Amino acid sequence: MDWTKRIGRALDYIEENLAADIDFKQAARLALCSVNHFSNMFLMTTGIQISEYIRRRRLSLAALEIQNSDEKIIDISLKYGYASPTAFNRAFQNQHKVSPTYARIRKIPLITYPRITLQINLKGDAEMKCRIEKKPAFTVIGIKRTFRSDAQENKIPGFWEETPTETYDKLRALANAEPKWFVGLCADFGGDHEFDYYIAVSSTGDIPEGFVKKEVPQATWAILEKDGDLLSLANRFWTEWLPSSGYRRADETVPDLEIYPEKDMPKDDYGYELWFPIVKE
Repeated sequence: MDWTKRIGRALDYIEENLAADIDFKQAARLALCSVNHFSNMFLMTTGIQISEYIRRRRLSLAALEIQNSDEKIIDISLKYGYASPTAFNRAFQNQHKVSPTYARIRKIPLITYPRITLQINLKGDAEMKCRIEKKPAFTVIGIKRTFRSDAQENKIPGFWEETPTETYDKLRALANAEPKWFVGLCADFGGDHEFDYYIAVSSTGDIPEGFVKKEVPQATWAILEKDGDLLSLANRFWTEWLPSSGYRRADETVPDLEIYPEKDMPKDDYGYELWFPIVKE
């Protein structure tokens, strides 16, 4: 099934359940991917988090009902998932810049967001260096921290910056296998938008105290070579390369990898490759 159609099915489900509980696992199943990958694809395609999109749509529908019905405001707030009038009033004012009561009395124009219609523009006018390679399984040893895929700010760079120099020295001493040198690894994707990020090296050695290991299974990888900003290149993979490739991302048991082939990481001007596990569509 076409990638945009899969996402469209998930969006149809969300739209039909804006006044009910939305099961992100069900939305992801309709898109034939994990919750984490659905969130990532949505963010990279639209520029906003799926949770923010749902919030905007619910408050848009709530505003229309407040201005065009006699239903009690408290009932409308409950209908769209707000447990208290205070929380609804705060969220409504953040989006519409007026209170629900004022919006009903004055009938002023409000800020509403229509349903997203997803279209991918596959221009192909910019070069993207990508190769497909099958790699054997390997083990990484490193440190990890849990992050959220629906966070408004990318906090992973801070993880690299805060890691002590002596930790990097220990990791360099452990690195004795391919790929070298450093690996940034996104794995253990949870249904509640959480995932683990590892700063690690590929190693066949013992695990020192304070470190953890992660097995990377044998997989076929789409390997993208450095091209400007890392997040922009990842965005292009999801929105340009993958939809037109005849592949889909492999299941969530296989991590996404950032490969940093320079021994003196971290540094300002770094080389990198992005490895995404793929299978034939």
